Amino acid sequence: MAKFTPPPLDGLKRRIDRHRQQMAGERSGMFVRETFQMSRIEAREKAREWFEEFPKAAYWTEVESWRQLDGDQIEFTMRRLPTAD
Repeated sequence: MAKFTPPPLDGLKRRIDRHRQQMAGERSGMFVRETFQMSRIEAREKAREWFEEFPKAAYWTEVESWRQLDGDQIEFTMRRLPTAD
């Protein structure tokens, strides 16, 4: 009975490393972030839009941070993955 020998993976490893280096220069982090400043009602609607357009299960969408400003203003940062791969 012949013994299975796995194929060498050196070429694949080099390709993966090269791809990761190229992608590292294109974006500063893994997530896409956008910061908003708007009224509380508008902020809720904007967050809903993000969750509808980029579902949490696929894009890891979340309100990364938020704070209340003077009056009824909210400053918040939404974050998501760039693709749903």
